[in-house]
Amino acid sequence: MQHLNRISSDQVDETRLMHFSLPVLRAAMVLPLKPTSEMRNPVAVAEESVHTASWPWALLDDCRREFSEEVQPVLVPKDVILVALNQAFDMASASAEQMLENLEDEEVGLAKEIEEIGDLLESEDDAPVIRLVNTLLSQALKDRASDIHIEPFEAQVLVRFRIDGVLHSIVSPPKRVQSAMVSRIKVMAGLDIAEKRHPQDGRFRVKVAGREVDVRVSVLPTAHGERVVMRLLDRSQTLLTLNDLGMSKTQHAMMSKVIKEPHGIILVTGPTGSGKSTTLYASLMEVDRKNRNVMTIEDPIEYQLEGVGQMQVQPKIGVTFSAGLRSILRQDPDIVMIGEIRDLETAEIAIQASLTGHMVFATLHTNDALSAVVRLQDMGLESYLVASSLVMAQAQRLVRRLCEHCKTPRDIADDEWKALDIQPSDMVDTTVVYDAKGCEQCLDTGYVGRVAIYELIPITQSLRNAIHDGKGLPALRRIAAKEGAVSLRQDGARHIAAGITTFDEVLMATRADVVVD
Repeated sequence: MQHLNRISSDQVDETRLMHFSLPVLRAAMVLPLKPTSEMRNPVAVAEESVHTASWPWALLDDCRREFSEEVQPVLVPKDVILVALNQAFDMASASAEQMLENLEDEEVGLAKEIEEIGDLLESEDDAPVIRLVNTLLSQALKDRASDIHIEPFEAQVLVRFRIDGVLHSIVSPPKRVQSAMVSRIKVMAGLDIAEKRHPQDGRFRVKVAGREVDVRVSVLPTAHGERVVMRLLDRSQTLLTLNDLGMSKTQHAMMSKVIKEPHGIILVTGPTGSGKSTTLYASLMEVDRKNRNVMTIEDPIEYQLEGVGQMQVQPKIGVTFSAGLRSILRQDPDIVMIGEIRDLETAEIAIQASLTGHMVFATLHTNDALSAVVRLQDMGLESYLVASSLVMAQAQRLVRRLCEHCKTPRDIADDEWKALDIQPSDMVDTTVVYDAKGCEQCLDTGYVGRVAIYELIPITQSLRNAIHDGKGLPALRRIAAKEGAVSLRQDGARHIAAGITTFDEVLMATRADVVVD
């Protein structure tokens, strides 16, 4: 028999595949392959089961009868077949638009209650609303969506996916489906389906093609019904390290040095959805978790970190950031990560912890790095405490990556660099930049994925003295610029010159950061 050590998506016979259900094929570890010059009807089978009672002759006979041809088994490792099966069914699953076409003639009923949901692609439930919600979730994962929005209006319901930070309209289900869809999602999230006057929050976990996905649900009453937003967190995604974040060599070296300091506070700033938590997780991946006690307090815990004690904020029972942080400091930590500094009490505890021998990582909502200093002072912290504890302030934004399949080169103009406060002479080997075009690979957006741009400002002695003396933000910025600080727009220019993103993306992501001193 022929052996294979891997199966590509091009080798899978999707037409024959859909004659069988995923549970049946997964149980037997069998996968139909496309005909080759050597085999008319090849079928991959798990080589581990060849000499056991589980050798799937029965299913192979079914394949032979179904296709009216003899079957040629191809031996493949079991784990390779499992991955290929999940990927094949994920690609072959119906889109939301196809599901709505089938929904038109079906009766829409209330979704049944469930205790636990298995793999959505294995679901055999015939209820149309259940299948529609499952399809939306699976399509969102295939399209790399971070959020699903279900928005009710007077005459229609609109479903939109947030992909790479931008909302895209996907489908518009019939208005009569609205209530049942919301009820189904509420059941999955453990919410009260009878309560329609107050906002509700919940969460659930599903599997899509073997990938575990955490879903955070927010339900909000509006004039035309309940609006639902689901945030998707793919637990199968590997955590990024500092090497993966797209920092320049200088920025990477700076960050690697600072996170190894014995004490102090590092503030990562930016708006919601700018990748602050990802940066903090990547930083924690680099610290010595084996010999140091690392703890976090988060809202919510997005990813599980090995060797790290992670605590979830629960305001309903009094576990706020400040209360939880006090408890964590009684656990003898060396490194503490705070999901967000929201109030004076949390800020005071964080500053005191950094001054008493702890390394503190935290996020703050400001437009640029040095505005974090002003924000802490506005909260009520004394300038000398901020100056004594802060070791680095960082700002970041996410910009979309150009699609490699359709990006279009063009000549640059000097005034474009000037718009980013960059002198053309500062850019080397950049006679050509790229614009977004759009193709099937990128859903006609011209972009696939995102990359971060950074402003990293270590607190030097000059900055520390200025903060201690209560100097204003313009003075702090002048000192940082004199010492070689790179702004968000200047860092964005690096990615434009490398053909990674566009002028429009960098300008849009940093438009709130232009200041007049």
